Amino acid sequence: MSAIFAILATVIEIYVVIMIVYAFSSWIPAQSGSAFTHVVRVLAMLCEPVLRPMRRVIPPVRAGGMAIDLSVLIFVVVAELVVIPILKA
Repeated sequence: MSAIFAILATVIEIYVVIMIVYAFSSWIPAQSGSAFTHVVRVLAMLCEPVLRPMRRVIPPVRAGGMAIDLSVLIFVVVAELVVIPILKA
């Protein structure tokens, strides 16, 4: 495997981890002005440009009185489908 493919796979995997952390952070209430709020803002700046267009195509699924956002899950699956062939190359 060439070094470029290895770097590309690593960058994609790091971005997948960032997406997962962003998804989990949405479950935790943040107090205004806390360090956690700043971390969530940075994560949003990194993740929302990718997730926003996906949400337009695939809206959140209604489950009773709440909605489940599948955009992070879909991104992770697609990213892993891209990384697997790169790692096998």
